[in-house]
Amino acid sequence: MTMLADLLASVFDRRKVRQAPAGPSEKTLSELACDLVGGAGEASGLASAFAILSGYDSLDDAGKLAFFRMMAVEMNISADKVRQALDAYEASPSKVTYRDFAAAAEPPRQELIRRLNRAPGATGGLVRMRADLLRLGRGEPGLEALDLDFRHLLASWFNRGFLVLRPISWESPAHVLEKIIAYEAVHAIDSWDDLRRRLEPADRRCFAFFHPAMPDEPLIFVEVALMRGVAQSIQTLLAESREVRPAEEADTAVFYSISNCQPGLAGISFGNSLIKQVAADLSQELPGLRTFVTLSPLPGFAKWLAETGIDAATADRQLLCAFGAHYLVHAKDRTGMPIDPVARFHLGNGAIVHQVHADADTSAKGLGQSAGLMVNYLYDLGCVAQNHELFATKGDVAHSTQIRALCALADKTIQPGKKA
Repeated sequence: MTMLADLLASVFDRRKVRQAPAGPSEKTLSELACDLVGGAGEASGLASAFAILSGYDSLDDAGKLAFFRMMAVEMNISADKVRQALDAYEASPSKVTYRDFAAAAEPPRQELIRRLNRAPGATGGLVRMRADLLRLGRGEPGLEALDLDFRHLLASWFNRGFLVLRPISWESPAHVLEKIIAYEAVHAIDSWDDLRRRLEPADRRCFAFFHPAMPDEPLIFVEVALMRGVAQSIQTLLAESREVRPAEEADTAVFYSISNCQPGLAGISFGNSLIKQVAADLSQELPGLRTFVTLSPLPGFAKWLAETGIDAATADRQLLCAFGAHYLVHAKDRTGMPIDPVARFHLGNGAIVHQVHADADTSAKGLGQSAGLMVNYLYDLGCVAQNHELFATKGDVAHSTQIRALCALADKTIQPGKKA
């Protein structure tokens, strides 16, 4: 944790425990919102912000939707004022005309969100508010535009410079451990004993990003296994009877679960920074580590097999792996990006499709989504920047010679004309 992060955490912790001023309950949320945007007083602004956030929390979905629609319509930009300000700036570029254009182009609802965030504990409330907006506003253009304002501000407030990386261990506070169990999205944690097996042994690690304004809420966390060699199945990696080895003997760090915790921060990526920071920290702690890989699902693979007309039941292990390799490297959407969401994430971070394994996840979820396959994405820290650039600009999928050979096998098997 950096000195700046410690200082910020201390400041936000003190703000959190202050008693917030009471808000004027006789006004509607719309009236309070207008007062907050138009007012200048700090005390009255805090009172209005607290009243809005408290009032919002008491609303049902219909009330929340009405509040969002008010923000979308009554606090939108004026297209006429934007055009006039732009014309004035084009005619006479200056500090004044640029300031006027910037003011016209920013909707008042952005200032409302900023002023709401001044209230004690407001940041977490605004994250939850955006989660409601994403849930309720899907398909409604005005509300989807409103979400861009939320996302713009949250992306600024939750940039990497403000995030604090903390190790999660069996000795971490119980309320944090409860959230790790609740937020685990890849391989469910069935019990406290299951969690203990993932955190307590010397060859296991867990790290999470926190924000000083939400010190008890993990934003994203990663579970890591320290091993000799690359993991080939989640059953072996999580087996109760597995042999625990000293961390110093490990040459490979396996990132086997990465879970986003806050629905209201969807689209604001922390995973890239998390993986690179954890890899750097582990390298410093354990100089013997040479390889950093994931053990990841292929959540769209079973669906792709069905759409392509391939019967996985008749394929042997090697052929099924070949189909998996073909899917990861060649199955693209209309924009030229891989159709698999996990592949997009890791390839976008500069990873390499390294190995594919059959019977690697035999759980009901693993069989249903990935036909039992799992994939290692390799993070070669010396190549991630180049791989990311080629993926972002050309859609190139970096992959190993083993994956290339499997793709060649799949190409011989998949009939011409079939959707691939």
